[in-house]
Amino acid sequence: MLQIARWKAVLILLVCALGILFSVPNMLSEAQRSKLPDWLQHTFNLGLELQGGSHLQLEVDMKAVMKDYSDNLLDEVRTALRAEKLGYTSLSLASDRKGVTFMLRDPSQITSAKKALRKVVADLNSEFETSGRVVISLTDEKIDQIQTKALEKSIEVIRRRVDETGTKEPLIQRQGSDRIILQLPGVDNPAEVKNLIGKTAKMEFRLVDHDAGGIHIDANGRPQGAIPLGSEVLPATEHENREGFVVVKKQIAITGDRLVDAQFNFHEAQPGVSIVFDSVGAKKFAEITANNVNRQFAIILDGRVISHPNIKQPLLDGHAFISGGFTPKEAQELALLLRAGALPAPLNVIEERTVGPSLGADSIQDGQRATIFAFIFVTVFMILNYSLFGAFADIALAFNMILLFAALSLLGATLTLPGIAGIALTIGMAVDANVLIYERIKEELRHNAKPVMAIDIGYRKALMTILDSNITTLIGAAVLFEFGSGPIRGFAVTLALGIVISLFTALSLTRLIVIYWARRQRNLTSLPI
Repeated sequence: MLQIARWKAVLILLVCALGILFSVPNMLSEAQRSKLPDWLQHTFNLGLELQGGSHLQLEVDMKAVMKDYSDNLLDEVRTALRAEKLGYTSLSLASDRKGVTFMLRDPSQITSAKKALRKVVADLNSEFETSGRVVISLTDEKIDQIQTKALEKSIEVIRRRVDETGTKEPLIQRQGSDRIILQLPGVDNPAEVKNLIGKTAKMEFRLVDHDAGGIHIDANGRPQGAIPLGSEVLPATEHENREGFVVVKKQIAITGDRLVDAQFNFHEAQPGVSIVFDSVGAKKFAEITANNVNRQFAIILDGRVISHPNIKQPLLDGHAFISGGFTPKEAQELALLLRAGALPAPLNVIEERTVGPSLGADSIQDGQRATIFAFIFVTVFMILNYSLFGAFADIALAFNMILLFAALSLLGATLTLPGIAGIALTIGMAVDANVLIYERIKEELRHNAKPVMAIDIGYRKALMTILDSNITTLIGAAVLFEFGSGPIRGFAVTLALGIVISLFTALSLTRLIVIYWARRQRNLTSLPI
């Protein structure tokens, strides 16, 4: 009756041994861990409130998002009308900047205008009046779609930029319709990271207008003079242009979206960024450089001209080098930004706070004390109530903690204060299965069952009750993980892992210990329980 297959016993002991092996690196220093094999260097990470670090709340500038979309819509409308050779006037953005309006020169061309703009207005509201006035506006659904996409892309870009800085386990999550929470464990001075993630990094390539002349900047910083139609004046970095501005064509030749790689490099002893275009971008770049030899090509980042080199020869392989009097650090940051991609809109810092490492250390000490006290109270309770069998349960409880930390290490999980609370709660719940088993054994003994039979029935009959109670708790943990965020998810992870591991230790490890103890007793007439 009290039997266990040898392979099962070996498997249980092997799991316990591996638990010890994978939990040990957490107790070693960084230097000591570096001497271990790569597969044994896994540790869990400490969250913001334990390690210290920075907390930022960022807001995506949705007004800029809508302006960019409306500007693109205006260009699409202009292109579509010109393609069909339809005359129009007063083409401009709507007063709320959420649409476009214009007048047809010939109102009888309403039908032709509808056909020309069919693809442009497919998911927009459009009004074609008999007077020739056309109003194209965004629907509420379209606005929500644009803003949601901008928020999701901002989160993606921020994640790539933060990952490039080497920050371990950053927390980046959405809050509401236009805000992002960013937590950076271990980053005591967030100024540099904040500066890095706050840059839009929107890159454009345009031709310089060599026909513009007599333009100057007045005392108020506004350009004065005859700016050619189809051109505009953009500010330039000081080291690039002493006058502080460059006249460029409004038409964008290539956007930064066509970049597939950007790396810091040196060219003729000057630091800069080597860039590589994708196939479409390489083709456009080759055409532009072939058709504009000995003309200047402006490289624009976030509305400022960072470089406008002269095209000496056609560049046909999709590779180029950006230089502009950068320092090595500036060039490295630019390469990082270009690799991570451009933000769809500027980010505004709404809230910023720093958690000091001393506060984190206090939190760790408090969490350790709470866990140790919980462990001591539970072990004493089990021994007082179940004697030797209680000690068996305590051995399983110790391995429950070891296996839990091993699992957290292998997963590379982040331990937070709620996570520590989950561990403390797991300690109490870990012996719950043993309590159910032992009480069932006691009940069988009261009904005059033989000790060996009582143990066998106790483990078999308590199984379903144990599974039911733990599965319901697992469902609660799954709900917390699915709908919670940040620290709440950490609590759910530690709770769920603790429950699953406690099932293993209660139903397998303690049973193995009890079976081997019972076999060593020659005349088992009573149980120390």
